[in-house]
Amino acid sequence: MAILFKQLLTPLLLLQVINLSVLVSAELISSLNTNSAPRHSNDYCAMYDICGQRSDGKVLNCPYASPSVKPDDLFSAKIQSLCPTITGNVCCTETQFDTLRSQVQQAVPFLVGCPACLRNFLNLFCELSCSPNQSLFINVTSVAEVGGNLTVDGIDYHVTDMFGEGLYESCKEVKFGTMNTRAINFVGGGAQNFREWFAFIGQKAPPGFPGSPYAINFKSVTPELSAMAPMNLSAYSCGDTSLGCSCGDCPSSPACSSPEPLPPPHEEDSCSFRIGPLKVRCIELSMALLYILLVSCFFGWAAFNRTRDITQPDGSSESLVHLLEGDGINSELKESTLGVKVKRHAHLSPVQRYMATFYKTYGSWIARNPSLVLFISVAVVLALSAGLFRFKVETRPEKLWVGPSSKAAEEKKFFDSHLSPFYRIEQLILATVPDPKTGRAPSIVTEENILLLFDIQEKVNQIRGNYSGSEVFLTDICLKPLGEDCATQSILQYFKMDVENYDEYGGIEHAEYCFQHYTSSELCLSAFQAPVDPSAVLGGFSGSNNYSEATAFVITYPVNNMVGDSSNENARAIAWEKSFIKLAKEELLSMVQSNNLTLSFSSESSIEEELKRESTADVITIAVSYLVMFVYISVTLGDAPQFYTFFISSKVLLGLSGVVLVLLSVLGSVGFFSALGVKSTLIIMEVIPFLVLAVGVDNMCILVRAVKRQPRDISLEDRISSALVEVGPSITLASLSEVLAFAVGAFVPMPACRIFSMFAALAIMLDFFLQITAFVALIVFDCERAADNRIDCFPCVKVSSSSQESVEGGTGPGFLERYMKEVHAPVLGLWVVKMVVVAVFLAFALASIALSPRLETGLEQKIVLPRDSYLQDYFDSLAEYLRVGPPLYFVVKDYNYSLESRHTNQLCSISQCNSNSLLNEISRASQAPETSYIAKPAASWLDDFLVWLSPEAFGCCRKFTNGSYCPPDDQPPCCTADEDICSLDGVCRDCTTCFRHSDLVRDRPSTAQFREKLPWFLNALPSADCAKGGHGAYTNSVDLKGYETGVIQASEFRTYHTPLNTQGDYVNSLRAAREFSSRMSNLLKIDIFPYSVFYIFFEQYLNIWTVALTNLAIAIGAIFVVCLLITSSAWSSAIIVLVLVMILADLMGVMVVLGIQLNAVSVVNLIMSIGIAVEFCVHISHAFLMSNGNREQRARKALETMGASVFSGITLTKLVGVMVLCFARSEIFVVYYFQMYLALVIIGFLHGLVFLPVILSLAGPPQIYLDTEEERQRRDEASSSLLN
Repeated sequence: MAILFKQLLTPLLLLQVINLSVLVSAELISSLNTNSAPRHSNDYCAMYDICGQRSDGKVLNCPYASPSVKPDDLFSAKIQSLCPTITGNVCCTETQFDTLRSQVQQAVPFLVGCPACLRNFLNLFCELSCSPNQSLFINVTSVAEVGGNLTVDGIDYHVTDMFGEGLYESCKEVKFGTMNTRAINFVGGGAQNFREWFAFIGQKAPPGFPGSPYAINFKSVTPELSAMAPMNLSAYSCGDTSLGCSCGDCPSSPACSSPEPLPPPHEEDSCSFRIGPLKVRCIELSMALLYILLVSCFFGWAAFNRTRDITQPDGSSESLVHLLEGDGINSELKESTLGVKVKRHAHLSPVQRYMATFYKTYGSWIARNPSLVLFISVAVVLALSAGLFRFKVETRPEKLWVGPSSKAAEEKKFFDSHLSPFYRIEQLILATVPDPKTGRAPSIVTEENILLLFDIQEKVNQIRGNYSGSEVFLTDICLKPLGEDCATQSILQYFKMDVENYDEYGGIEHAEYCFQHYTSSELCLSAFQAPVDPSAVLGGFSGSNNYSEATAFVITYPVNNMVGDSSNENARAIAWEKSFIKLAKEELLSMVQSNNLTLSFSSESSIEEELKRESTADVITIAVSYLVMFVYISVTLGDAPQFYTFFISSKVLLGLSGVVLVLLSVLGSVGFFSALGVKSTLIIMEVIPFLVLAVGVDNMCILVRAVKRQPRDISLEDRISSALVEVGPSITLASLSEVLAFAVGAFVPMPACRIFSMFAALAIMLDFFLQITAFVALIVFDCERAADNRIDCFPCVKVSSSSQESVEGGTGPGFLERYMKEVHAPVLGLWVVKMVVVAVFLAFALASIALSPRLETGLEQKIVLPRDSYLQDYFDSLAEYLRVGPPLYFVVKDYNYSLESRHTNQLCSISQCNSNSLLNEISRASQAPETSYIAKPAASWLDDFLVWLSPEAFGCCRKFTNGSYCPPDDQPPCCTADEDICSLDGVCRDCTTCFRHSDLVRDRPSTAQFREKLPWFLNALPSADCAKGGHGAYTNSVDLKGYETGVIQASEFRTYHTPLNTQGDYVNSLRAAREFSSRMSNLLKIDIFPYSVFYIFFEQYLNIWTVALTNLAIAIGAIFVVCLLITSSAWSSAIIVLVLVMILADLMGVMVVLGIQLNAVSVVNLIMSIGIAVEFCVHISHAFLMSNGNREQRARKALETMGASVFSGITLTKLVGVMVLCFARSEIFVVYYFQMYLALVIIGFLHGLVFLPVILSLAGPPQIYLDTEEERQRRDEASSSLLN
């Protein structure tokens, strides 16, 4: 019962205490009212003088109503300097005025850039503190006893809505450049209207914190039946010409509407229109109409020519080698195999005649001297391979993907050397797991998660990197802009990175408070004494400031970066980064996952390390690919398998030798360029052997099949010679075309692709050299082995000829030969089939051309990494959670700061700056972030320097009487107490502002003043008394080398891009920044360029289409020239080029369908595809050209002669090797090598063996040979019979 009684009594006692305090306070206020006669009238004060001070030293006014007081002339002048609207009597003492001046000086640096805003703001507090009519709008509502005296504890301040609205409108857009944000976020708590601002200002500040020592309740309506009237001074508009603000601080100013609006970034022509609900592009409609026109014309032409077609009797042809006997060109009467006397006239071009003669003579010589040829050819390649002793691999991304002469590379070099290289970034991203039912992720801002983050931070602090035997901690390498604390970007900064502050500051509530007041509350400042933007440390939230809904913590550790690294700082950082990644993998990952969170992480060196790991990721896949191709080659080169002759007719040893020759050609290429000092790349080591093998196998199969086709009743020397004459020109043509196509890739500006093309071109050239030398010699040895009944792979073992049939006579036509002759060629000869083939292939080509503009540019970072890389999750997290974009710097070169120059006003954005100045235009651009990709106005060292110099910012630029720098009063000790310039409390005395208005010219410093004070500004620490100090924020923003001449060689203005999630965003943001800078450079006649850390990797995509189309055109043109020189047939060369263009168009259409992006890798693949596609066309075209008969007959003969070789030796060999790449662990192999090569093989096969024969049969070039006399006589007889 006693306990219950106490529980009931306690609330009652508390209520009595509260009531008593209210009564006492009411009695005190009533007493004040009765003792002060005319309390609310003109020339009367509501509070006057100082009656006490708080524990933090802030003074408290006396709550006594009294008449206003006339100040002396000196005091009146001081008041006028700060409060020009107050004249005559005042309601403040000199001490009160000094307090007012010291308190508002903290806000002055934020607002001084806009004089109208500053004047309105000062008027608000001048009227509050010193107005002679103070009692008309001030009413003391509560008092407190301090030190035995009554002091003001709360007041009502009556202000009209008109003044409040005018004050807010004049200040709402004023920028605080140091933090790339609005000044009202600092002096107004991010208020969205004047009522929120007044509520923020009126809060009673706790002891030790900036703000009012008593509560101020702003009201717009006075009590009824009172003599009070709201304060209603006229508020200056920010567009007022007498107190004009810059356009960046006052976009609504009439003076800011004159410049032309910033044009949107360049966009590709996207002509389109709608047909009902369907949106159709102009190019798509154009291709559809063109298709209808072309197909109609073709069908009309075909129908007309069909009626004139006369089937000609089949002719016979002789081997070209026999035609070259005798005089070599016009053969005399010879006896054919049928015993018929014929006379044939060969119309060979000089090049063809020379090549045929050369291969005939060379074939005979090599058949007689195979050992010598094999030794010399292999020795040459081995000599080139000696350069491998200087072999080096380049793994640095900036050296692989950026050309040294690129504009971005030059700009990066300038930025790094004149300002400071962008810091290294180490990052952790913790995120909550989405609910499986709702799909929404819960907020990560919980006490459990923050305490987990403290545990993680403790482990990170304990990381010890090992560099040359010395330990490296985070504090040894981290970025420290102010003091000795790392500039870690983390939510833990709201607790000064100390877990002991968590409960003391208020836990979660304190963090959520700092989300909204990070710029205005000193308690929210980081350990390195700078505000921390919650959008930089939180992720996954919606809207602009819904931070409490954040689903991710983003922890960033900026680390110092060095150019040249003479002090090995980067090496020490890399050592720490390796330990950081190891910790994340081995400990942090399990810690986070046990709390049902996800963790992704990265370091500055992660990409390079993962690229190195990628080099070994697909070794097994590539080795299997080589093995499969080797097995296929061995089977393909041999005869049709027959059990009793298989171990003699097989070509396993020949196939293995061919693979060795391919590898030798690769080694020779790499050795040659290594000797020249060219570093290799991982792409070269992984792709070129496979590529050269795929290309080289084709010629091997063609050579072996050509030897097999020769009559068995002639000598081996004649067979080799005949085979080389038959296929040597087409092999030469194909190889030269491939070499030229790859050589064109050497003009691609990206180093990795350029070097790849150079290595590949030389490797293919060496492979061709070895094929017509060493491999032909090996064919001779293999034929001799088979003729001597020696076992393949064991040539020393000879089988008795009595136990089996000799294989020298060979076998009959294989399955593919019979298929081509009996099925494929006859079907393609059908007239209906020809019409369908042409219509279908033309449709695919034009459809692909219509799709090609949809081909996206870029190269996803995830693709170049192994599939199991931890960076895969990291890049996903960046795209999903990050809410702030990369930093963007606008760099100004050769800024002339002399008073005579116009550069200062052309760059700055404060009062009296040009309306179209650089910083004003950046501010305008940030208002259209969807097109400019600029998220915020720029942080301007120039604006802050001019404000810091301004006499209004009296707490900033100060000097002693001897002219040396005097720091703000809140940065003691600037001196010791025994110095003459120091007072007893360590505050500097005898300090004056650097300049009076009369010392400046139109509020701008002279050249000498600028030169002298700029280093002061850059070394000045920011503080509450002067937030504009440049140290930390602008330490590296200005290059002071040689600035004494009046010209600053380099300076930068920092802002941020909007969040960039796709490759298109990165490319478009770079393009927009480049176009903006170009426009401003032309307008201001100042050299300006944009810089961001990612520009160097994305610059290539600005003109990737131009580079691609130019190189493709050069490659196709080079192939046309080679074909024309070798065949002397423009007709045949044009058809080859037409087919190549169609293959290329179809391949680009497939890229759009598969989502393959256009980048340097795919451009090289496209160029390479031209060289590979040539093989599908050249052999068929050359066989057609060298055959006799009408077009239909020659097309059939070409398919019968070379069709099987093209299918088995070119199509299947590539297909077999490519299929294995689908199992690669690297996504780049799957996308850019498996998918693109597979599409190329299929498209090339269809065009080479289906479309090309049809086109040749319809519109092929005329035959090289005139008909024989026998054939002419038979044709005449057939024609006469038809006519009769």
